[in-house]
Amino acid sequence: MLKKNWRLYLLSCLLIILLPLVTACSNSIRDLKAVNQKKTTLIAGIDDTFVPMDFQAKNGQIIGFDADLARAAGKKLGQKIVLQSIDWDMKETELRNGTIDLIWNGYTKTKAREKQVAFSQAYLRNRQVLVTLKKSQITSFTAMKNKKIGLQNGSSGQSLFNAQPQVLKNIVAQKSAILYDNFNNAFLDLQAGRIQGVLGDSIYAGYYIRQHHSSEQYRVVTGGFPEETFAVGLRKSDVKLRQRLNQALTELYQDGTIARLSQKWFKEDLSLNPATEK
Repeated sequence: MLKKNWRLYLLSCLLIILLPLVTACSNSIRDLKAVNQKKTTLIAGIDDTFVPMDFQAKNGQIIGFDADLARAAGKKLGQKIVLQSIDWDMKETELRNGTIDLIWNGYTKTKAREKQVAFSQAYLRNRQVLVTLKKSQITSFTAMKNKKIGLQNGSSGQSLFNAQPQVLKNIVAQKSAILYDNFNNAFLDLQAGRIQGVLGDSIYAGYYIRQHHSSEQYRVVTGGFPEETFAVGLRKSDVKLRQRLNQALTELYQDGTIARLSQKWFKEDLSLNPATEK
């Protein structure tokens, strides 16, 4: 009986010693979670060739509509948003692996992407258009019959091209779709006659044509693809960050920031009230 009491006594002493350590570890875990929920810096993955959303100026600085908007949103959030160039075709993988916290680069909301990421409320309107050379006399999607087309790898244009083959894929030459790392290279091939059309975002196409010295040589053709919206991609687990980002985007719409940036970069107001997007 005495031996049993001694065992109980020793066990009680051990618990007294260990309890503060267990409590400290528990508090540390909670503190770590709190830090992760509100990092001082958020990394946004971008394609730094996607003008006018995110691209490099001559001095190397990342500029563009989304660059400006991300920085304005960062001020609302009280967190610095750093723009990091990534392989655009690997964007969802980068987000899932934690190397970036956001996808912020003219990122189109689609049902397919919603299976992988959580989207913020949408903030900008866009659509897929076909850009051709006027001298080719291509004035409609059907005129692309047996012609070659260029697409950016991993773009929403590529996704729509494959998801709705009756609109354009079944019209162009069989196996004629050429994939590019960025739209700049696609336009170079268009000018050289290696392809006869480029399918891409109307926002990019409009900016590229305005900036090009021979803008009168291009034609923009709209077809059967529906209007799209741009939003920010997040991990599905980042619920609180998504709520805070939605609030920031709503405030930036209400104070006119999104409309002002749209006029600055696109020469028109393509802003979309985030509060109406659920």
